[in-house]
Amino acid sequence: MYTSRLSVFHHSCLRRILGIFWPVKISNNQLLQDTRQEAMNDILKKRRWKWLGHVMRMRQEMPARIALTWTPEGKRKKGRPRTTWRRMMEEELDTASLTWGSALKVARDRRAWKVLSEAPCVTRHDGIK
Repeated sequence: MYTSRLSVFHHSCLRRILGIFWPVKISNNQLLQDTRQEAMNDILKKRRWKWLGHVMRMRQEMPARIALTWTPEGKRKKGRPRTTWRRMMEEELDTASLTWGSALKVARDRRAWKVLSEAPCVTRHDGIK
């Protein structure tokens, strides 16, 4: 959702810390290598997966678990549906070759979920079915 804005802010903060100002130019990749930082997209993805596993292990009656599976009633406005957290996670699960049900099974095993969510690039994971 706001990952590009956060990345821009992250990079500008790192440049300010290192004292890199215009007209000196340095690529974002070089900046991240020099500072030994992860890309903001990767940080956010790992944290989303960690939170998803945490919520999936909760009991059914917990408010966070209810909110995860809740769908609003009534009609929506015209146009593209808003990007919700659940839709975003379903897309990420799909790129990792996981369905919602298989992710639920993996999330029950905390160690397996930790290995899955801390993979260097979750989208390239082979998936567990």
